[in-house]
Amino acid sequence: MGDRLTFLGHSTVLVDLDGVRVLTDPLLGHMTGVIRRQVPVWPPGTLTGLDVVFISHGHWDHLDISSLRTLPGRPALIVPVGLGRIVAKASLGPVHELRAGDRLQIGDLTLEAVHAEHGRRRSLFTTSEDALGVLVTGSTGVYFAGDTELFPAMTDLTGRVDVALLPVGGWGPRLGVGHMDPGRAAEAAGRISPAVAIPIHWGTLYPLGLRRLASRRFERPAPAFRAAVAARAPGVEVRILEPGESMELGRGAIR
Repeated sequence: MGDRLTFLGHSTVLVDLDGVRVLTDPLLGHMTGVIRRQVPVWPPGTLTGLDVVFISHGHWDHLDISSLRTLPGRPALIVPVGLGRIVAKASLGPVHELRAGDRLQIGDLTLEAVHAEHGRRRSLFTTSEDALGVLVTGSTGVYFAGDTELFPAMTDLTGRVDVALLPVGGWGPRLGVGHMDPGRAAEAAGRISPAVAIPIHWGTLYPLGLRRLASRRFERPAPAFRAAVAARAPGVEVRILEPGESMELGRGAIR
């Protein structure tokens, strides 16, 4: 397939880069309870040959054990410190617990854990030391922010990121603490200054029954992000990918 990035909905992104397949925060079905997936499910068979799965934090829409169990093969799992015993239940490959600043070499790629300003608790009895993003560095630099609010050290990523995957919305009636709306995500794009910014964490999950009544609430963050970036960081190109859509990576595809 060559080097490419595929958005699979919510915060699930498949990065094929330099012969390595990286999958982020796999959520391949419905959440439990009343939160429903409103876009097609990506067939697990398409995810063959995964090398590594990165989990940004323990919240249920990012760390979904049932989705992990559907993944083929035995990819390595990267999680924040404190969540290793949870993902081990999926019986995949080796588990690596990382802290912000830690690095792991997978093939020709370096995966560096990056701080994320977000909640750490999964349940009353399970929490992690921190939430994380990840900087994937190879022939292209891809930053996956996970869930995060703005934080000062984002500027440390300047000059290291070709493509930034930034959360711009949510799935509830209001955006909770530790998330960026389109305006704050545009500010993040300005601080990081990637060549391309791609909005994630929007338009995939809806509270049961609300898609017909309030679909625009969940679909408008991506175009709102594009407009905000044009106003605040005009040097950054925004590409909106619908679930299942891809973009090529490499010098010919990124300015």
